[in-house]
Amino acid sequence: MPAAFITGTGTGVGKTFVAAGLIRYFRSLGHPVAALKPLVSGFDPAAPSGSDPAILIEALGREVKPEELERVSPWRYRAPLSPDMAARAENKAIDLQAVVAFCRTAIAGNDGALLIEGIGGIMVPLNARHTLLDLMSLVNLPLVLVAGSYLGTLSHVLSAQDVILRHVLELRAIVVSESEDASVPFDSTLATLANFVEAPLLGLRRQVPARQNDEVFQKLAELIV
Repeated sequence: MPAAFITGTGTGVGKTFVAAGLIRYFRSLGHPVAALKPLVSGFDPAAPSGSDPAILIEALGREVKPEELERVSPWRYRAPLSPDMAARAENKAIDLQAVVAFCRTAIAGNDGALLIEGIGGIMVPLNARHTLLDLMSLVNLPLVLVAGSYLGTLSHVLSAQDVILRHVLELRAIVVSESEDASVPFDSTLATLANFVEAPLLGLRRQVPARQNDEVFQKLAELIV
């Protein structure tokens, strides 16, 4: 069954919004779907509601409980920092091979669609030697690159695309998720990016009723199945 890795140009660009929307779309069709966000920082164990793992769990139709959080996001850190810094703040270090093994086990054991959401941007450090790019390369799933629509996103998207393609990873789609209070017209951002991107380009508006994005999530689902 299909699996995809949802990555981003940076933090707060809409990766979880995209992952949760895809989950809800697959469920609306009656298709089995699972989701993981192996690594998360800025996580408050005393108030998990509203966190990225909680959003994914709720989209899956499950209750946010400790066992569900452990299943979706085993590596959870309190500090809202890059994964390497957040782990170091707790006197820990992220074992890349352990994260890879976790993802591979989920891929092998899943009988439906599987979405794995990354953390931060594609080059965020995981430890003193590895970045998220290393994780994506070892897991080797088709990628969905998510970006915001803020001023500066054009360079961020094209830089991320260049890194992904140079590492011979499969870029299945690029999704621009509308940034709050962006100073650049959303459609203008899409029009400019369309001249340079090497993968299907989709735009998701955040400030509209959810159903207005249904067609976009349908297209995205079709690209990763």
